[in-house]
Amino acid sequence: MQPDVTFVIAAYNAEATLDRAIASAIAQKGVTVEIIVVDDKSRDLTLDVARSYPEDVVRVVALPANRGPGGARNAGLDLAKGRWVAVLDSDDAVYPDRISAMIARAEKAGAEIAVDNLQVVREDGVLEDAMFPTEYLEGLREISLADYIAGNVVFASKFNLGYLKPIFQRRFLNENGLRYDENLIIGEDYILLADALAKGGKCVVEPTTGYVYHIRTGSISRVLELHHIEAMRKADAAFAETHSMDAEAQAAFARRSRSLRTAASFLSLVHHIKARSPLKAIRTALSDPAAVRHMSMPIAVRLRRVAAQFAVGMGR
Repeated sequence: MQPDVTFVIAAYNAEATLDRAIASAIAQKGVTVEIIVVDDKSRDLTLDVARSYPEDVVRVVALPANRGPGGARNAGLDLAKGRWVAVLDSDDAVYPDRISAMIARAEKAGAEIAVDNLQVVREDGVLEDAMFPTEYLEGLREISLADYIAGNVVFASKFNLGYLKPIFQRRFLNENGLRYDENLIIGEDYILLADALAKGGKCVVEPTTGYVYHIRTGSISRVLELHHIEAMRKADAAFAETHSMDAEAQAAFARRSRSLRTAASFLSLVHHIKARSPLKAIRTALSDPAAVRHMSMPIAVRLRRVAAQFAVGMGR
């Protein structure tokens, strides 16, 4: 029988956390589950951990070369058989009732996409508050393209919707040729959901907390560099050329574009200051004065805050 959901777990050097992710997928209640682990050419024992499970429980794909987070996920999506697909990062987990609640919410509303709240867990195991206030998600009910873009404006979004972990109707993804952008190391989650919404996908909000987001020191999201921002700007430009947007979405897109430009200028400014290149720093400041405002706090603090604006998936 066709599984209700396929979990795609892209893993790179995840030997310490992969068991937790797999166990949480196996523990789902009220739904039938397929689990695909894609090893992205890990250098540790990740592949051995994945292969320790029976083949009828966990399907393992070993990529011959590293393809990055988007490529590894795409390899899993191409093999998925479930009615729904859920991407689960190899260092995260999900609560047992998550998928059944999300599918029920989506199917009742005739939606192709569903999102829920996230439980944030510090590296020392301490639970922080949920990512989003419950009343905020209850008020959203659905997320439009304009809502989603507006929730991904750097420096300005009160709640960063880029951290959402959607489940997708697999048929909808395949019929619309939707896959992750393999050129992106950061921001690939954003573009996929934006593409799906632009293609007419309806996204409903399940306000309960189902995804467990583990913060890890040294994650890629905390090593944000200028080339990451430039890749996102390029992806956004391609998005604008590919999709039509209503006035509200266009306005949100313009704000996001300006914010990415300012983020790029800020990172350039920091680089020039650290390299002791005052003339280049001055030129950058003059070309984008908005970037200077973010120098009012210590550079290390601001860099962490800028990095936190960008949600990152597998390989964090």
